[in-house]
Amino acid sequence: MSEPQAETQTEFSIHPKTVIGEVALSVASLDRQIAFYRDYLGLSVHWQNGNEAALGAPEIGNRGGSTVLRLKEEPTFRRYRGVTGLYHFAAVLPNRRELARAIGRLIALQYPNSPTDHIMTKTTYFDDPEDNGVELYAESPEDGAWSMANGRFETRRADGTLSSGREPLDVEALLGHLMKEDRLDVPAPAETRVGHVHLHVRDIDEAVAFYHGVLGFDVMGSAQAFRMAFVSAGGYHHHIGLNTWQGEGAPAPPPEALGMRYFEVRLPNKTELERVVKRVHEAGISAEQMEGGVLVRDPSQNGVRLASNESRQLGTERNP
Repeated sequence: MSEPQAETQTEFSIHPKTVIGEVALSVASLDRQIAFYRDYLGLSVHWQNGNEAALGAPEIGNRGGSTVLRLKEEPTFRRYRGVTGLYHFAAVLPNRRELARAIGRLIALQYPNSPTDHIMTKTTYFDDPEDNGVELYAESPEDGAWSMANGRFETRRADGTLSSGREPLDVEALLGHLMKEDRLDVPAPAETRVGHVHLHVRDIDEAVAFYHGVLGFDVMGSAQAFRMAFVSAGGYHHHIGLNTWQGEGAPAPPPEALGMRYFEVRLPNKTELERVVKRVHEAGISAEQMEGGVLVRDPSQNGVRLASNESRQLGTERNP
């Protein structure tokens, strides 16, 4: 089964090894959120200092695991509805066995989640205790792929038959990947990282013009019927999902809103980072230096931290 192909490319494309890094959230209770992501998802606390903390994959030896979340406690903030921002962030696991462990853990702890078969990925969805959307998934391209047809997403299984791409996941079959000795209450695997983010935006074309036309992500598909689009680097099925499910022209949340502060676009090196930042400046978009990178905002005011792998090597992912 072939991989999805980019629908649209520009003469400038973001480096194919670009990935999504950490997701930064403003939270009402730091202790509650740390406990949830540690106990229910198995993430490790990389550091905690005052009202901030970073969580992610466990450290192996002297090698730090990928940061998944950076949390900042803002107890006076509140949740706003009908606004742009994070729909969900998605942590990708290395295989079906680890996804089975993660879903089994949620089931054992009686935490509501929605296992779903997207054919080329196996996944489950849920909200954390503060209503931030979360997806856990494993790649399964051997089962099929999706493509675009007449402005709609079309999913085909490996045998060529059509699928909705949103089928209930066969949880019993998935749990069959676990071994008898597999425990559910162990840390998340070291390979755990953010695979993609999915955003609420005010206008699809406007958002694509930013992520594709300025930053250089390839458009993997735009489905008018679903009011959504996918963009990615290097032919991945999607690094960023865009939708207008909060309504066309949805306003940005005010500064005192709980939820996403920014997500990180991580380029492989400083040279590639500088190329993208230059395009941001040339487009007349404001950018500001911040710890570990450069902060820009898309037209819907979603924060994007542009960073490079070199910033991680310098230790800027950690609290100074």
